[in-house]
Amino acid sequence: MTAAVEFQSVSRHFGRPNAPVKAVDAVDLTIAEGAFFAMLGPSGSGKTTCLRLISGFEKPTSGAIRIFGQDVSDVPPNRRSVNTVFQDYALFPHLNVRDNVAYGLMVKGMARRARYDRAEEMLSLVKLADYGDRKPAQLSGGQRQRVALARALVNEPRVLLLDEPLGALDLKLRETMQDELKSLQQRLGITFVFVTHDQNEALSMADSLAVFNKGKIAQIGTPAEIYAKPRTRFVADFVGSSNVLPPDLTALLGGPKQWASLRPENTRLAVPTAEASGTVTALRYLGASTRVLMQMNGTEIAVLVPAGQPLPNQGDVSGISFDAGSLHVMAVGLDGEA
Repeated sequence: MTAAVEFQSVSRHFGRPNAPVKAVDAVDLTIAEGAFFAMLGPSGSGKTTCLRLISGFEKPTSGAIRIFGQDVSDVPPNRRSVNTVFQDYALFPHLNVRDNVAYGLMVKGMARRARYDRAEEMLSLVKLADYGDRKPAQLSGGQRQRVALARALVNEPRVLLLDEPLGALDLKLRETMQDELKSLQQRLGITFVFVTHDQNEALSMADSLAVFNKGKIAQIGTPAEIYAKPRTRFVADFVGSSNVLPPDLTALLGGPKQWASLRPENTRLAVPTAEASGTVTALRYLGASTRVLMQMNGTEIAVLVPAGQPLPNQGDVSGISFDAGSLHVMAVGLDGEA
């Protein structure tokens, strides 16, 4: 099967040639057709630049970009089989919802009746069938986001690019829209490429994801693989919450003398030992659990204690325990780490 999107050693540099800013640095990436693919990373990690490279709003400094096998490195945005949904939705405030959705079809020269029929079909798809006559200002944030989706989908793109489209929504609505986006992608079967800095969005929606750091891909895989088996300290710390253990502490806890990741939900409080004990520094109530923080050999350790179980007091001395399979030894020297 032909990949929907493929990067071959793609770089995008800004600034002077003798002192370039490497926004994207020799990235290799393959996104399967029909996938819901997430690009996850902090601000400045290169994920949004990669999305703009796919859309054609940026041109690569070097390397090749292919969409369904076609090299599009020099193809303008309007000739690529992609559409983008932006974080601010970019709706025309003076047009009603129907005309916003039909705008791209009007530009292509489609007859009025045909483009309106198609726009109504898309509005029905995103559950806004009765909203065609309203202006964007009369809609909620979630409704505006759906209009932006309908406007992108009406052009029948083979790849839909989503640039942090849920970032402006409140938590409850964002969670609802996560479910709706995933359901929509499964119904349509087209490739979604979703950029976000929110690890929960990426883990809950994506079939696979790439974690970006400093213009490079730190790790790529399924959400379960990246969460359970981070390759580097950066990935362990950024994707979910993890206890990143230095080699000496890993050895004290019974593992090899290497960097390791231990998730708080897999960590339990235990009787302290002469080899490894820590002082409880804080307790944070989370409802279903309490996050217990402790200092152990100069490293902060977090333990999630389920509701109803006994809790220590701040200042108590405690040890920790875990199942051997929960301790994940990580590679060293990746992402510029020593």
